[in-house]
Amino acid sequence: MKKLGLIAGAGGLPAEIADHCRQAGRPYFVVRLRGIADDATLGHPGAEVGLAELGKCFKLLRREGCEAVCFAGIVHRPDFTALKPDMRGVAALPGIVAAARHGDDALLRRILDEFRKEGFVVEGVHEAVGAMTLPLGLLGRHAPGAAHTADIARALDVAREIGRLDVGQGAVVCDGLVLAVEAQEGTDSMLRRVADLPTAIRGEPGRAKGVLAKAPKPIQELKVDLPTIGVATLRGAARAGLAGVVGEAGRLLVVDREAVIAAADEYGLFVLGVEHKAP
Repeated sequence: MKKLGLIAGAGGLPAEIADHCRQAGRPYFVVRLRGIADDATLGHPGAEVGLAELGKCFKLLRREGCEAVCFAGIVHRPDFTALKPDMRGVAALPGIVAAARHGDDALLRRILDEFRKEGFVVEGVHEAVGAMTLPLGLLGRHAPGAAHTADIARALDVAREIGRLDVGQGAVVCDGLVLAVEAQEGTDSMLRRVADLPTAIRGEPGRAKGVLAKAPKPIQELKVDLPTIGVATLRGAARAGLAGVVGEAGRLLVVDREAVIAAADEYGLFVLGVEHKAP
């Protein structure tokens, strides 16, 4: 079993992966990104590294005997001019900046390539912790009705299409009308925008309708940045008057699954995993 180097960004996902490794007996080490990673990872073995300190990161991973790495958590695109790289970071930064001009997916692939060049095996969260992905079928006790079928299909189509354009991973559809698509603001902010729309075109608590769909970009590197849902997603969907959330089975991460199921049951939302539709 390869020792895992966990590159930790913001949010609860890194801590959940670290907890899983500890419980499963897999050796691991957390590289906490300075000013980004949450305090929840502080109880795990690890160290803090600046976003552009690649040399320090590689040195720590080798010192700790890590052979594989996994990237988890939220890291927003930085102001590259404000970064303080070490020598290894200086060497890599021009290529990373150039890749960033071609979109987020190109940027992520370039960063992963830097780790692969150093001999590390890159694992996706779905590989490191397979149980964290959305299963096929339902999570929780609520199920979509016939009235939701068309919205589910359209929301997934829109999510996949904006992914093809490297725009985002999520879309909200209600009665066939596209209410919002996700860009750089993220899912939670998108759902807040939907909640601010007139109730004439969306659902509301007690009269829920409409669907949030999330899907990975067809071109993206699945070892990083898989779409994710958590309790905050369910809470935002409920406030926006939606009836449910849908994603591709095995290709959407569910952070704190039991809490997500409890939230779905409480808010009356369905959470549905569907088969991946190859482009």
